[in-house]
Amino acid sequence: MRHPITFAASIVAALALTGCATGQTPAGEPAPAAATTPEPTPSRSGVIASGSDDEQAQAQAQAWLDDISLPPGTTAATSTVASFLSSYTGWPCGPVSELEAFWLVPDATLSDTADWLDQHPAGGLVSVWGDDRPDGMDSDGMSLGYIPEPGAQEGIVYTLLVVPDGVAVRAEIAAQTADASCPELPDGVQYGAPGMG
Repeated sequence: MRHPITFAASIVAALALTGCATGQTPAGEPAPAAATTPEPTPSRSGVIASGSDDEQAQAQAQAWLDDISLPPGTTAATSTVASFLSSYTGWPCGPVSELEAFWLVPDATLSDTADWLDQHPAGGLVSVWGDDRPDGMDSDGMSLGYIPEPGAQEGIVYTLLVVPDGVAVRAEIAAQTADASCPELPDGVQYGAPGMG
């Protein structure tokens, strides 16, 4: 027969492990609501995934990420490479699968980095600016959008920010699911292109 203290210790250990596996809500905090989409999960490379878990949309977003080309010397980074708090892309149509990735382009300028992205579009995407990207859109930063076709509400939006070591780059990537739809807009109103502000 098992000793009562050993049995009690095994129950306490099992409960402790269960508490670690499910997470705990701090005292006084409401329990988190059930999420309809997966929470952002940073990977070892600093890429953050969120949104729909649709396999086709995830594969498209990953393909666009894998095809991103940045200037020689660029290093992968995490979200701490710069403060991107003031600008995030709202993808109005969905559901979408999203990825977010970060880099540092050392000793670079905004215009050189933007020119490189224009000359090396990922996955066959096209610039929302066409051939007429405004020069010097912002002296400290800019956003650039690339989409699969005119009017699309998916693709990649890059945010470029000047930092002491060069230019920090954030890519926000969104790929729609096959059943994605856009909310209806009032007559005469249309969606702006991703990355145009």
